Amino acid sequence: MKVGIIGAGQLGRMLALAGYPLGLRFVFLDASSDAPGGQVGEIIEGRFDDPQALRSLAERADVVTFDVENVPVEAVAEIARLRPFRPSVEALGAAQDRLEEKELLARLGVPVAPFCAVGSAGELDTALAEIGRPAVLKTRRLGYDGRGQRFIREAGDAADAWQALGAVPMVLEGFVPFEREVSLIGVRSVSGRTAFYPLAENVHGDGILRFSRAPYEDEPLQSRAEAHMARLMEHLDYAGVLTIEFFVHDGELLANEMAPRVHNSGHWTIEGAVTSQFENHLRGILDLPLGSTRPTGYSGMVNFLGHLPRLEDVLSIPTAHFHGYGKSPRPQRKLGHCTVVCESSADRDQALNRLVALSRK
Repeated sequence: MKVGIIGAGQLGRMLALAGYPLGLRFVFLDASSDAPGGQVGEIIEGRFDDPQALRSLAERADVVTFDVENVPVEAVAEIARLRPFRPSVEALGAAQDRLEEKELLARLGVPVAPFCAVGSAGELDTALAEIGRPAVLKTRRLGYDGRGQRFIREAGDAADAWQALGAVPMVLEGFVPFEREVSLIGVRSVSGRTAFYPLAENVHGDGILRFSRAPYEDEPLQSRAEAHMARLMEHLDYAGVLTIEFFVHDGELLANEMAPRVHNSGHWTIEGAVTSQFENHLRGILDLPLGSTRPTGYSGMVNFLGHLPRLEDVLSIPTAHFHGYGKSPRPQRKLGHCTVVCESSADRDQALNRLVALSRK
């Protein structure tokens, strides 16, 4: 069985590493021939909207998935007629437009912050009058890791934010004074079986995930998050791993965004759960029995951005599991991560603090 993956970044690489023990093989489509996926499989070099490259991927694979959601829906709709494409084209499209995503979540009864569509500077002024300040202006498309958004705190910020983001279609969201950010990762098989991981608490800097702790133990929030995700999965007839990021405010959950793929906030599952998100994604899209999502301890995960610490320093932490992606350094680029798994939350936090300090050197 060969799995085709659109995108050969670190997520695709980790999917392949999880799939090889299952006897699976992998082929990737990516614009870069030296992307991380090339360490574990063949890369077809080409753009995500290249019909010939996409067809070549489909012809070499039994099922096709993706490791990034910025894939043109119109282009992949064609290969979805040639091979099973999971998660579905509909699910991919739902996550590509922030306005459509918010509207879908709201229709399904998933709480979200107040929002308005914005198509002009005048509409931005009208939306601000309705939602109020502070607010967050976001491009509807091509936003991730903090890209494509600006805070509007004062009246004079609006025009600057509109121009800075390119005067393209946008969505204005009310600012949520959250106490923390959490994410839920779940998986659904083709035949409709589901499983959910414990909530993870996430800390961001400049819009990029810095570190996560799991499990975040709050049974009422866990139950509500699972119910929200289950409705979304059912609506989309979903297959594979799905992530929803939430704000926690006054003991309630507000959905921030969804990702129809394996997710950075789930890297802890490689060592910190019985079955990783990567293996369960493959099980889900191939309709294999899903693996247990039970945590094996208290986990913490730290991203290494822009540079990697000395391996000797990382491995001096006895519970550390290091992952380097084989990428060249660049400011704010995700070059690797490290997970610690401990028997107590106190031990986890102590080890996590050491990792965070190393990531900042």
